[in-house]
Amino acid sequence: MPLQRHVPRRASRPGGLRRAARRVVVLVAAAAVGAGLLAAPAYAEPSVDEIEAQIDKQWRQLEPTIEQYNKVRAQLKVNREKSAGLEKKIQPLALEAELAMNRVADMASRYYISGPSQELGAVLLNAKPDMLGEQMAFLNRLAAQERKQLEGVVKIRKKYDGQKAKLDTLIASQEKQEKELAAKKKQIDAKIKQLERSLPVTTVKTTNCPTINGVVSNAARTAIRTACAQVGKPYVWGATGPNSFDCSGLTQYAYKAAGIYLTHFTGAQWNQGKAISRADARPGDLVFFFSDLHHVGLYLGNNQMVHAPRAGKPVNVSSITTMPVAGFRRPG
Repeated sequence: MPLQRHVPRRASRPGGLRRAARRVVVLVAAAAVGAGLLAAPAYAEPSVDEIEAQIDKQWRQLEPTIEQYNKVRAQLKVNREKSAGLEKKIQPLALEAELAMNRVADMASRYYISGPSQELGAVLLNAKPDMLGEQMAFLNRLAAQERKQLEGVVKIRKKYDGQKAKLDTLIASQEKQEKELAAKKKQIDAKIKQLERSLPVTTVKTTNCPTINGVVSNAARTAIRTACAQVGKPYVWGATGPNSFDCSGLTQYAYKAAGIYLTHFTGAQWNQGKAISRADARPGDLVFFFSDLHHVGLYLGNNQMVHAPRAGKPVNVSSITTMPVAGFRRPG
């Protein structure tokens, strides 16, 4: 009996082990899926730097197109002026040709309808032979002069018509090219706007400051844009803008645009905002310097600020590490 009982258990072990192993694999796989280890890679939103790189790439494609567009427009303007000048020259030539044609037509019509003129009839009836010869020669010269004048006018007009036809062809070609360039510019502009719209709402792009991430409020975004727009304007003691600033005048001006009034004095501004630790400082916060708080700037993140430094130095972007930081405050 012991042997009989032992044999079935030994025979059943491999199948049991396999079933147990399968259960372990299933459990491990389920855990891996739950932890995201075996899941398909999730789509990662592009970073601000990646979006900026895409915009830069698009701009490199756009800028030559814009310059080509400007070139065509400049050429088009010159050729339109040439065309207008030729048109002015052609108008009197056309009138002269028309008058000459009318004179010839009148002469032909008169002789066709009424025959020789009274003057010629008088010559034929009464004039001496030598006088008749002179009159006929005069009429021949008159006809030849009319023909010569007409031929000259037609020749000149044909010359200018040919020049104008070439210009009209050129202008038509350039107008077509201008439309094509404008369509291409519009397409690339739309792409750039699409990329810019993909920037996170906590990002501020300005002309005079770097791209700023981590902005915490609409007021901060407005203040940053306003302050950065003042870069390059001179420092003037006691000035609060819009043409010049001192340090607290700049921060007052920036936040006034956002609907937040700050006193034009660094000590007062220190007390008009919420205290923020350096670790929690965000773009748009005010950063104060020195133990007596005699200087303030608008923090941009990454240890940078926009501020009105001193007489002789205009509003600019610089590092906050060049002066001893006293602390940060968040207006509003």
